[in-house]
Amino acid sequence: MTNGLEPTEEYDGSIVVRLLDDQAGREEIRCPSYQDAIAVVKENHRSVTVAKILDRDGAVVFTSSEMDIGDWETEWERAKRRLSVDVDEYECPYDDIACFADDLCVRCQIDRVRDQY
Repeated sequence: MTNGLEPTEEYDGSIVVRLLDDQAGREEIRCPSYQDAIAVVKENHRSVTVAKILDRDGAVVFTSSEMDIGDWETEWERAKRRLSVDVDEYECPYDDIACFADDLCVRCQIDRVRDQY
């Protein structure tokens, strides 16, 4: 029971692993995250002709016929880490450590709206 609190974020399972096999045909597996998609590919890539990972827009971001899943996973983790540290420098006037230029604290949001009018 959540005591009235509902999750703030829901996921639609829109990352897809597509397994293509010359004999068995095509199978699509919806995954809740890239980590899960990577695990599915690792489990199945040797038993199918081609394993692919499709992003939320339907674009193929990995294909086992052109890449090794271990190498791709390493590059994906590096890119994710770079994104998490590439944040515009912003100094909160209220010394809120969770306040960033692209994710302002409530007081900075209020100041921004007030300054617009």
